[in-house]
Formats: sequence, C-alpha cells, structure tokens
Amino acid sequence: MKEKHITWHCSAITKSLRQKQNEHKSAVLWFTGLSGSGKSTIANAVQAMLFKRGIQAYLLDGDNLRHGINGNLSFSQEDRKENIRRTAEMAKLFSDAGFVVLASLISPYKADRKMARELMDEGEFIEIYIDCPVEECEKRDPKGLYKKVRNGEIKGFTGIDDPYEKPEKPEIILHTGKHSLEECVQSVMKYLDDVYELKTFKEE
Repeated sequence: MKEKHITWHCSAITKSLRQKQNEHKSAVLWFTGLSGSGKSTIANAVQAMLFKRGIQAYLLDGDNLRHGINGNLSFSQEDRKENIRRTAEMAKLFSDAGFVVLASLISPYKADRKMARELMDEGEFIEIYIDCPVEECEKRDPKGLYKKVRNGEIKGFTGIDDPYEKPEKPEIILHTGKHSLEECVQSVMKYLDDVYELKTFKEE
C-alpha cells in the first residue's frame, strides 16, 4: 500500500523540455515473445541504430535486470508480475527523462503488459511482438534453456509448460523465423519514423 503522507515533488525540468533538448519524443518499445525468439538481439540492434542517429536510447533487458534490481524475484506468476511492474516503472522514469526505452522481456501475460502500457503517457507505449514458433525457438535454444526443460531441470517454462498469451493488437509484429535481423530492425525504425513520428514533438 502507498504511504498516504508521501507527496509528489514536481521537477523544474519537464519531460517536454527534455524532449525539446533531445529533439525527439520519448517512447517505450516493449519487446515481448518466447525465449529464443530474438527479442534481445533485435532490441539491441535497434538501440544501436537509434544511438547512431543521435537518439537518446536505453535498453532494459529482462535477463540483465535479474542480475540486479530484479535479482530477488523467482519465475512464479506473482514474481513475474512484479518483474514487469518494476521494469515498467523504470521505463517510465527513462521516458520522463526524454529517452526512447527498449524493454526486452518475455512478459507472457496480457494483464501485465496492459499494466505497463497504462503507466505510460497516451500513445507512447509501442508493443512489439516477436512472433516465432516455439519449435523454432527450441531449435535455436541460444541459452540452452529448452534442453534443460526437456531434461526436467526447469519447470514452469513459458511456451512449454507455462502459457504465453499472445498480444491481440501489438503496434508491430516481427516474424523472426521468416525475416532477417536487418529486416526486423528496419521495420521498427520505419514505424518510429513514419507512424510514431519520433522527431516530431510538442514544444512548451
């Protein structure tokens, strides 16, 4: 429960002032999909492209966060929900700082992704569904996790013995089983340029 005696302290530097200085809007790119689908690879490549173009961008990778701020969380449904909540709150802070945030997490449950979206300013949350069949993800198995699942070393693994709830209306869908990394990155950049209009922002 929130402490009722805590008061929000407004900053003298507003989000719109930061956007003006950066010369681009804030955004939260939320990459969701099965383990091994290519989320982190694509998010990292998009971050590099944004950086090259002078865009303030930062990647919040689910695995990396579990080495630090989310290191005390398990993979139970309750802890996964908290994992998403913490990550979404961090994304909100980066967004307020004028950044384009790239969050790469399996985030298997619709309700948790909805919660993350609702934390952000209207239109700022861009859900990117990495659509890759579980068979292809298991074939790749970059971290050796699927092998451990089949050997009985891991229980409650998303896509095998725990559900993944596909996004119903994501802003972007990337088919990593059909398209190359470069094609996926270009699809994201095209959306940011042509649909989201990243470089168009309101001035105070």
